[in-house]
Amino acid sequence: MHGMLRGVVAVDGPSGTGKSTTARGLAMRLDARYLDTGAMYRAATLAVLRSDVPLDVAKTAAEGNDDVVAVALGARVELSTDPAEPRVRLDGEDVDAEIRGTQVTAAVSAVSALTAVREHLVDEQRRIVAEVVEDGGGIVVEGRDIGTVVTPDAGLKVFLTASELVRAGRRDAENTAAGRAGAQDTQADLARRDRLDSSRTASPLRPAEDAVEVDTSTLDIDGVLARLQELAEDRGLVTGLADAGVGHLGG
Repeated sequence: MHGMLRGVVAVDGPSGTGKSTTARGLAMRLDARYLDTGAMYRAATLAVLRSDVPLDVAKTAAEGNDDVVAVALGARVELSTDPAEPRVRLDGEDVDAEIRGTQVTAAVSAVSALTAVREHLVDEQRRIVAEVVEDGGGIVVEGRDIGTVVTPDAGLKVFLTASELVRAGRRDAENTAAGRAGAQDTQADLARRDRLDSSRTASPLRPAEDAVEVDTSTLDIDGVLARLQELAEDRGLVTGLADAGVGHLGG
């Protein structure tokens, strides 16, 4: 009904803007693969937390974290790119639920700021994307440096935004729905992660120069998906529309 994606859609933005829901939804709508790069960093972070290596989240990436890097790079992280079932495995164990917990959330920015960790996982992300594209398929990739670093040649780059209040409300709702205790001050925690992600040396969070910014504060998921599909169609990334009799969706 909605056509099929061919090529790459990069979806970036800070926490709470709806990246995961949007990226997964678009991939399912356009019969594409889906890659949650944040899950890879979360799995690597979980490996560090499970190890005997101390992690000081207050340290900067430049202060030396060789032991942390060694654990993160030694972890075997596997992701399913099926948007209907995007499972995450760490050394063969399904950790999809555990990596969304508050302990990993509090530490992931510190681990993902390490240059060696980012380089290692970016290489893996590019490999996954290349396999899909070379096979003639489409993939929606979400994260914080997709349009700027991972897939700078993506046919469509989107940077999602939302007000801090809306983002905090969404994160609290996610935690409640998943049975996780919310942070004492979700809005302050999001601001902390924004600061860390935007100021890190390796692949800081920022929109690509040619990214389309979409504010999701007042949009429901159907509205966001309609807008992104319209953008993908405008760039010629969606096939099969004529046969399905589907035109552009309104934003």
